[in-house]
Amino acid sequence: MSKKLTGDHRRQHVIEWLEQSDQPLTGSDLAKKANVSRQVIVQDITLLKAQNHPIIATSNGYLYMSSHQENQGFEKVIACKHTSEETKEELYAIVDCGAMVKDVMIEHPVYGDLKASLILSDRAEVDQFVERIEAENAPYLLKLTGGIHNHTIVANEQWKLDKAYQALHEKGFLVEN
Repeated sequence: MSKKLTGDHRRQHVIEWLEQSDQPLTGSDLAKKANVSRQVIVQDITLLKAQNHPIIATSNGYLYMSSHQENQGFEKVIACKHTSEETKEELYAIVDCGAMVKDVMIEHPVYGDLKASLILSDRAEVDQFVERIEAENAPYLLKLTGGIHNHTIVANEQWKLDKAYQALHEKGFLVEN
């Protein structure tokens, strides 16, 4: 898109672009399409979320969550503990079993529950996430809690969640009673 759009018109296009994409779109991708800065897109996304559009920011970009995407079958919250260096191994263990890592959550002593959408389904997405963390020199959320965190994992069949849970157990990554 070569000419600039008005705010309302641009936000409508952002919604359409997100709805039509089956992959996350970065703020930079959307900015290029709309011929505006990435910061304008970040502001647009904030306004759209305030209007109750089901947009989530993942580690790979923005997603518009349609009702069929939200209902992906089976879901399980798991408590994990490991070092930052073991993050890739933990995430691989989950996606290799056919499950998706929906999010990561921690309990912060000041802010309470903090949750970040991940939406990682395969090793390539895990690699991209870890590379981005390293490139930005950003700490993993588990650094704030001594390694303890929760993940919501999702799969289209229960046995995949059970298999992922077992894989994490065997690696010693689960916090168990």
